[in-house]
Amino acid sequence: MAVGAGDIELSIVMPCLDEAETLATCIRKARGWLERAGVAGEVVVADNGSTDGSQAIAEAEGARVVPVAAKGYGNALMGGIREARGRYVVMGDADDSYDFSDLDAFLERLRAGDDLVMGNRFRGGIAPGAMPWSHRYIGNPVLSGIGRLFFHAPVGDFHCGLRGFRRDAIVALDLRTTGMEFASEVVVRSCLAGLRISEVPTTLSPDGRTRPPHLRSFRDGWRHLRFLLLYSPRWLFFYPGLVMFAVGLVATTALTIGPVSVGSLQFDVGTLVYAAALTICGYLTVLFALLTKTYAVQEGFLPANRTYRRVQRWLTLERGLAVGAALVAFGLVAAVASFLRWRESGFGNLDPSQTIRTVVPSMLGFVLGLQTLVAALFVSILSIRRSPPVPVGAAEVVVTR
Repeated sequence: MAVGAGDIELSIVMPCLDEAETLATCIRKARGWLERAGVAGEVVVADNGSTDGSQAIAEAEGARVVPVAAKGYGNALMGGIREARGRYVVMGDADDSYDFSDLDAFLERLRAGDDLVMGNRFRGGIAPGAMPWSHRYIGNPVLSGIGRLFFHAPVGDFHCGLRGFRRDAIVALDLRTTGMEFASEVVVRSCLAGLRISEVPTTLSPDGRTRPPHLRSFRDGWRHLRFLLLYSPRWLFFYPGLVMFAVGLVATTALTIGPVSVGSLQFDVGTLVYAAALTICGYLTVLFALLTKTYAVQEGFLPANRTYRRVQRWLTLERGLAVGAALVAFGLVAAVASFLRWRESGFGNLDPSQTIRTVVPSMLGFVLGLQTLVAALFVSILSIRRSPPVPVGAAEVVVTR
């Protein structure tokens, strides 16, 4: 019996690029499950430019083929998801490594109100030869651990390709990545948006292809890691910058007073210069975290959480300018003190170790003050609220009325 577009509850979306060897098997399993479970659904094959006849195979097996011209795993999936007609979507690779004949747990959680349901291969079972040891024991656990640490994601298998979700919830996230890192973006953006996420056990079998997989371990692993870092300014910039700034400032303060001995080691003005440089680098990194977060919030990449709102309310342009001006004034006072000391010596040679202990704090005040002034102005510019663009011709219509 034909199912109308408005009656479809679940769309099973498979990205496809030359999957002629396994595509028919996957479609048959998916359609067979839909029939056995009594679910009104469809199978959508998002074809990414196959040249091996995959499109004809999909159509012959009763799937709906959606051509996606833009290359990439993420592009293919988003093309299929946008064209899906179901309220819910289950996505999975068309290489016969995931079991499309057993999707009951996914649909059960979706019907219970979850927005994203992740498969977990480590809980469900990984068949021998289905996953390289480097992925199983290093890549996936490390990247999944980073994802849980950075975004508090309740997910133990970040990169499981079999997952289900409410179609409208995922489309509303406006996902941007085009390659394999799309798998991470779905989880990260869902966490940031406060969507309801759960996990169900699923299995992984060796894929049925004779050709090499599209996945490239190092390249795609780096793209996943890069994405996780770029979506977490706190871990990429703020925390490392705060540590550098604190260590540098403490060391600079101690060495400005005088040499510091630690056992047989003695630190003096040479270390003082490096400590000041570390302070500057740390402060700049912290400011960059603030700028990155502000830009990401304004452009809709990251949500404005409670902490960000509090900082934004406190860190006004006026306060930023006041702090910057105070730091510059401190640098100026230290520079004047250094000049007076030089004048007292008749503008002759000074003890370098004593001079540096005055010059370095002066330089630090100038540099940190200037950075603060520029950052305050730039944050203010980024935070300017913009009105939505006026459609072409709308202004003329208003005037003529």
